Amino acid sequence: MNDDKPERIRIDERGTDLDVARDVLAAAYAGVEWRADRTENDFSFHYQAAGDGAMTLRNVQFEGLLIGEMAAGDDIVIQWITKGQGVLDVGRDEISLVPGQARMWPQQAFRFRFQDYDQRLVQMNRRLVEQLAEEQGIPARSLTFDHRADPGPQAMRLWRNSVSLISRSVLDLNASPLLQAEMGRLAGLSLLELYPQDETRLPPELLLPKNARIRTAVEFVHENAHLPLTPVEVARAADLSARGLQQAFQRLFETTPHGYIRQVRLQKVREELLRSNPDITHIADVASAWGFGHAGRFSAAYAAEFGEYPRETLRRP
Repeated sequence: MNDDKPERIRIDERGTDLDVARDVLAAAYAGVEWRADRTENDFSFHYQAAGDGAMTLRNVQFEGLLIGEMAAGDDIVIQWITKGQGVLDVGRDEISLVPGQARMWPQQAFRFRFQDYDQRLVQMNRRLVEQLAEEQGIPARSLTFDHRADPGPQAMRLWRNSVSLISRSVLDLNASPLLQAEMGRLAGLSLLELYPQDETRLPPELLLPKNARIRTAVEFVHENAHLPLTPVEVARAADLSARGLQQAFQRLFETTPHGYIRQVRLQKVREELLRSNPDITHIADVASAWGFGHAGRFSAAYAAEFGEYPRETLRRP
């Protein structure tokens, strides 16, 4: 047996020195140009982290003003404040945080501003999340998260319940490495529920070695759906004949390669409509961007695929 165990992370830093607090937090998050100032409150901070390299739970209490930039990284971070003020992506696509509401950190570098706040975070290694997505038939290369999305009440309840269970186990110093690993998996699966992937789920058969080329073809479609695609190009990318690709798609998806490409693009339109502002979004523009030029035929195809018209999707609360 392999005796190597993931290194546990246990951090507990606190104090009343403003410069020390800034440096501790900037080091923990590889921060860029972080600045800390006092506010009307007496300054203090408390930073805790527990977990391992795959997943950590973190807590920041900071009675003061903290401004800076987060560099892009390989981790996926879900955070929520329980008090105070916070703004993500300052100067660009600003998101004002609401106490109790989970928000994902932007995947690219971003600036932030927090004041007199208490923050909870779940930080996960992206590769862990990709592996869990692949187990569910979601190609890792097509895995996408929109940090602007606002999880609904039911999704938030499930997330809180999962985090509560994870916290009890991760904070237990006597918990086994196996339990820690399982809590990491639970965090990743809960993330996929909090930010569901709306694309068509792949059949389990694609995970079998014998269907490796078909899976390559499917991943190629999802990855390049925004480009002009032909079944011949998809077959070439997967090292298949056009006839072999046609037969495989009929067997696994009950549609042609061209039909599958259209389904993926319809799904991309739906994802965009769900996160768009209905007051400023033109459905025809979104449809055109994904290759649908005829409004009537697009609307009919969309309704047949999702059971509602595009305008209904756009107006969803």
